Amino acid sequence: MRLCSKIRGITLSKVEIKTADAPQPVARFSQGVRKGNILQVAGQVAFDPKSGEIVGTTVAEQTRQTFANLHAVLAAGGASIDDVVMIRVYLTDTAHFAELNEVYGEFVTDPAPARTTVYVGLPAGLLVEIDALAVVD
Repeated sequence: MRLCSKIRGITLSKVEIKTADAPQPVARFSQGVRKGNILQVAGQVAFDPKSGEIVGTTVAEQTRQTFANLHAVLAAGGASIDDVVMIRVYLTDTAHFAELNEVYGEFVTDPAPARTTVYVGLPAGLLVEIDALAVVD
């Protein structure tokens, strides 16, 4: 696996982003990875980073915790939600779309990032997962 690349003579290393303020991965992947000014945050869900328990039983509650986890990884990588250019949302039920959008607006300001929403199966009890791609100035 290639860990470094060169752009105009500058070596850019791939750097793992880790924080105790977001849930630890349960498999072999990073919470986030930064290479140069690009930061990819892995899919975050509504786990409390300290207890490991799911926070909330509604899409609204889980979306708020998911964004808290997303914000923590972005901050650990030197970014904020304002640096996000793409968000991917994974929902377990099409009926949750409106509730997600209402809460989403609490966290995302204009100009809003591009977004894709898909419907998937998630582990028991989880209703939403969100990942993000940021470009840091």
